[in-house]
Amino acid sequence: MFIKSKLYRAVLLLWVIIAIGVFGYTVFWDYSFVDALYMTIITMTTVGFSEVHSLDGNGKLFTIGLIVFSISSYGYAVTVLSEYLASGVIFEQFKRKRVQQRIDKLVGHTVVCGYGRNGKQAVAKLREFNMPCLVIDKDPVVFKELEALGVPYVEGNAIEDESLLRAGISKAKSLIAALPSDADNLFIVLSARQINKDFTIISRASNETSVSKLRIAGATNIIMPDKLGGDHMASLVVTPDLVEFVQRLTISEEGSTNLEEIAINDLPSQYLNKTIRDLDLRRQTGCSVIGFKKANQEYIINPEASTVLEPDTYLIVLGRLKQIQKLQELY
Repeated sequence: MFIKSKLYRAVLLLWVIIAIGVFGYTVFWDYSFVDALYMTIITMTTVGFSEVHSLDGNGKLFTIGLIVFSISSYGYAVTVLSEYLASGVIFEQFKRKRVQQRIDKLVGHTVVCGYGRNGKQAVAKLREFNMPCLVIDKDPVVFKELEALGVPYVEGNAIEDESLLRAGISKAKSLIAALPSDADNLFIVLSARQINKDFTIISRASNETSVSKLRIAGATNIIMPDKLGGDHMASLVVTPDLVEFVQRLTISEEGSTNLEEIAINDLPSQYLNKTIRDLDLRRQTGCSVIGFKKANQEYIINPEASTVLEPDTYLIVLGRLKQIQKLQELY
């Protein structure tokens, strides 16, 4: 910022010298504006063109002073410009511009606010599924890591509307508020919901008292990492075999057993308003339907085969990796 101010000062100095030259030649030697500007420019650039009119002694001294000040200002400008280029500021600006152009092209992406422990895990999972995402963070330390991963980022505070707008949340599919402060996450949820009323917002919460506030602000889901961690540790004591079995179920593409979500709207039109029995997933792919999500967000565990596949509903399917791949190929 200091270097940039010096650069502005150097440019301003050159304009001041031009103004002084034009003023001097116009007022004291009766030059027209165009002739005065011409004389000033050829004097400052020292090109050696002839004078418009012959000058008296005072005029020559004025011209000499103009040349001296011009050369001095050139030297200052070159020094500042060299310092500006050497500092890497201009290259950093070009890099940010390229990143912003990349962000502006994103549609249906996920905005992750904060690249702490939870934010980092969220980005890793999104990248595992090749889902476009970007990060909003103000800590320069994390930017090199994000650049190495090829993840675009917005440098700024996620609680500011400007940062959210630069992240393109009006075109985003979802947002994850993963800041450590519940108050900051609440502010993000409130601001984001005002900008995009239709996308999914998932927020982290540390205190149970924040859950209801986040939901009122517009959060679709609220996650309490500390509570989940404690619950999981207790489950390892109470039902260790069940926990181990559930851990073998994964939504990653590398696991031996996978869970998959199927949007009924994405199925071929002939299956719309048919039943799970008509879909016949078990025979065609080997996968089993273990859950059904209604349009009103209600979940049905182990749904009946007669359940109707209505618009805006989802199936939760369980299968081995090859079975899931076959499911994806068919539907």
